[in-house]
Amino acid sequence: MPELLLELFSEEIPARMQARAADDLKRLVTRRLKDAGLACERAEAFVTPRRLALVVDGLPVEQPDTREEKRGPRIDAPDKAIQGFLKGNGLTLEACEKRETDKGTFLFAVIERKGQRTSQLIGAIVADTINEFTWPKSMRWASGTLRWVRTLQSVLCVFDGVGVPLTITDGIAANASTRGHRFHSTEPVTPTNFDDYRVQLRDAHVILDAAERREIIASRAAELAAAEGLTVKDDPALLAEVAGLVEWPVPLIGSIDAEFMGVPDEVLTTSMRTHQKYLSLLNADGTLGSRFVVVANIEARDGGAQIVAGNERVLRARLADAKFFWDQDRKTRLEDRVADLDQIIFHAKLGSLGEKVTRLQTLAGELAEFIPGCDRDLARSAALLAKADLTTQMVGEFPELQGVMGRYYALEEGEKPTVADAIAEHYAPQGPGDACPTNPASVA
Repeated sequence: MPELLLELFSEEIPARMQARAADDLKRLVTRRLKDAGLACERAEAFVTPRRLALVVDGLPVEQPDTREEKRGPRIDAPDKAIQGFLKGNGLTLEACEKRETDKGTFLFAVIERKGQRTSQLIGAIVADTINEFTWPKSMRWASGTLRWVRTLQSVLCVFDGVGVPLTITDGIAANASTRGHRFHSTEPVTPTNFDDYRVQLRDAHVILDAAERREIIASRAAELAAAEGLTVKDDPALLAEVAGLVEWPVPLIGSIDAEFMGVPDEVLTTSMRTHQKYLSLLNADGTLGSRFVVVANIEARDGGAQIVAGNERVLRARLADAKFFWDQDRKTRLEDRVADLDQIIFHAKLGSLGEKVTRLQTLAGELAEFIPGCDRDLARSAALLAKADLTTQMVGEFPELQGVMGRYYALEEGEKPTVADAIAEHYAPQGPGDACPTNPASVA
C-alpha cells in the first residue's frame, strides 16, 4: 500500500524539544488522516537537529465512499424548520425520503459522498498541521507569519513515490528534495520512499535515527575511554542531549589540565556537562579522570586535532572560573556565612532562610531523641550549616551543587564526616529514583 514521507527542514532545533516535536508531528498528522477516513498500518517519526521526519505506511489510495443518513423534522413541522434542514444539507424536498416511525412521519436526508484520492487530501492535511503546530518557544522570520522553533526552510512531501504539491504560510512550498549535512553534503537528496530517504541521508552524512546516533556516541566514547584505561560516566540524559546536537556524531577525546584536578569532581563534571556537553570519564576507582569526550558534528581533515584543541581551550577558561570560586569560597567558613541567610527570603509568610535554619535546628534536636544512634549535638550542627553554602559563589553558578558543596566545605573546615554528610543528604530524596538518607543525623 502507498507510503507518505514528510520532512520539515529548519535551522537547529533545541535538543530538549526534539523528542516531543517528533511525537507531536506523528500525532497531529495521523489524527488528521484518521479524521479524513485514511487509516494507516504504521507511523514512525524521526528527528535530527535540522529536520523532523515522518513516515506513514499502509495508506489507502483513496477515501472510502460514505453514506450518511440524517433525520430531519416531521413532515407537518413548520415550514421554517423544514427549509432550515434542507438548506443545512444542501438538498431539495424531493431528494428527501419520508419514513414512518412510531412518533410520526419524518424527513430523512441520505447523503452519499464519493471518496477523494488520498494524494488530493494530503497537501491540506500537511499544511494545516504545520500552520497549527506548537512549540514551547517559537519565532517568526522577518515579516512572515508562520511561527516555528527556528526558521522553517523547506518541506519534503512524497506520497506513493510522487511529490505532493502544497504551499504553507509565508510562501514555503513543498518539493520532492531536501538537503543533507550542512558541511559534508552539497547534492540534493531526492528520495521516492522512506528506505531510499534513509539511505540517501546516510550517504549525505546524516544519521536519521536518534537512537542510532546515541549508540554510535556511546560505543565510540567507550572505545576512546578504554584506550586511556578509563570508563564513561553513566549519564543517559546527557547522551540523549548530545545525540540531539549532531547529525553525524564524531566523538573525540581531550584532556583536562592537571591544575584543575584538585577541584571537587562534581564541580568539574557539572561544569563540563552544563556548559560544554562533554562526557566525563572515570578512573577504575570511580574518581574523575583527567580526560573528557567531546562529540563533533563533522569529520575533520586533521582527525579532529583542532577541534579538540579548541574545546580544551574553552574548557580551560570554564574550569578556571570554577577553581576561582572554589578557592574564594574556602576563605570564609560556613559558620560565618549563616548570618547572610537572614538577607535571603525563604517565603513571604515564613521569613528568611536564617529563620528556617533556626527552625531546622530546633526540630532536628527534638527529633534526635527518637532516632536510634543520633547525636543531638551533631544533628543541630548539621542543621545550622545545612543552608550556608547557598551564599557561596560556586552554588550561585551551579545551583544543582547545593548541599554537595556544603559537604566539601565542611570537610575542609574540619567538621565531622557525619555533619558534612548530613549537609549533603538533607536534600534527599530529590525524586522517585533517589535514595533516602540513612545516616541518623541526616535523617533528623
